[in-house]
Amino acid sequence: MERFDVAIVGGGPAGSSAAHAAASAGATAVVLEKGVPRADRPDRLGPDSTDAAGILDYWVDIMGIHPDEMPEGVVLGELDRAEFIGPTESLTLRSTGIDSSYENFGFCMHRARFDDFLRDRAEEAGAAYRVGTAVRGVETDLDADVGADDPRHRVELAGGDAVGADFLILADGPQRQVTTGVLDEYLPFDVTERLSTRETNHIAYQEHRRLPEDVFEEVAGAIKFWWGHMPGHTAYPWIFPNDDNVARIGLTMPIGMDLDDVEHRDDYPLLAPDDERIPQGREYIRRLLEREYGDEYDVETDFPLVEDRGKAGGTETYAISSTRPIDSPTAAGVAVVGGAMGATSAFHEGGDHTAVRTGAIAGELAAAGDLAPYNDRWKDAIGDEVRRNVAMADVVRDYEPDDWDWAFATAQKLMDGSEGYGLLDTSNVRAGFSAARLVTSYKRAKFSLRNGKYVQLEASEFTV
Repeated sequence: MERFDVAIVGGGPAGSSAAHAAASAGATAVVLEKGVPRADRPDRLGPDSTDAAGILDYWVDIMGIHPDEMPEGVVLGELDRAEFIGPTESLTLRSTGIDSSYENFGFCMHRARFDDFLRDRAEEAGAAYRVGTAVRGVETDLDADVGADDPRHRVELAGGDAVGADFLILADGPQRQVTTGVLDEYLPFDVTERLSTRETNHIAYQEHRRLPEDVFEEVAGAIKFWWGHMPGHTAYPWIFPNDDNVARIGLTMPIGMDLDDVEHRDDYPLLAPDDERIPQGREYIRRLLEREYGDEYDVETDFPLVEDRGKAGGTETYAISSTRPIDSPTAAGVAVVGGAMGATSAFHEGGDHTAVRTGAIAGELAAAGDLAPYNDRWKDAIGDEVRRNVAMADVVRDYEPDDWDWAFATAQKLMDGSEGYGLLDTSNVRAGFSAARLVTSYKRAKFSLRNGKYVQLEASEFTV
């Protein structure tokens, strides 16, 4: 059995950042990654790497990695705005309203190349990678001392081998294929009561399409979101520009929605009167493109799939975290990071920055021989970010198309007094009663989440 100080399950941004931090601090660390073949990573197995988001300006500071540190090809394009489009109203933000060391609004990136960069960085620091074998389970001896001959954790691999480690970092993403089994050992209830993937995740689908020149010029520099066009809590389609006239066009929506449960279905522009069920992702995208560009273009011929991008054939489907974050059973020598802890996408903004930061914190503490501070440390690092996103998700939970139009029109009035996230942290008397209502609902939701109340599974609930 191979023996390491730190074993890390999952080689995405959180796992590789944990490995880099642990190895940089002198610990022996191994990343266990099952490996997924991808069209945009043809010569190397790696993590699933399916993510729609780029990086906003202040996320660079949360992440702790500046794009200047990244190799050529990771950053695909600079961003200068975000466009939020309702059925009849829209809003454009050109600033997040948060101070940042990064001078632009943000950037879009090639996620698979970003993951490879993080892996290379971790390996250069001394971390080991075992790619191509899934983790079958974990056995833990809580009586084992750190540094003893017999490790506290024995990680069983699908091929029959095992890895021993004093500390275990779980970075297996929002599907939590290993995490749920580990956490179940330390809870007085079934872990799926809180972390059922059908309840705590959304499903995302995206296509890589080459846009006509004038359409790409129109969307270049913008991340575009269509709110109130499809039913479901925090469900929306998007267009994110990349390079070479290619954009990622995708959507996120809750898993297992029933069309019969949708009220006022005729108000959603991307639903059709003859729909008998919620459309599939590819049909939603076709309808979006037809709605936006069908008068001038033949969508199927003028917006072709780019088949050497994405997971396969220019497309990809993946789970995305929609849950509130969880604490970790650190007394057992276990830390949960990134998508597995649910800290990446409460409002689906994206989560690579929080994944990198939580992974780095866990790796640093594991190398120091004590994970006890982890639950406080991650809250200090990303708590404001998570609290803001959870509050916003709660505010819009029951929004329908008319509500999104009202919110965008109201936010447009508030822009006279502030910008970016600051729209909801200040009041603008001239914006009127509707603005006060919007700001107040957000502030109340945010206040209710003070003192870490955005955590859905607290450290005190673990029986360790």
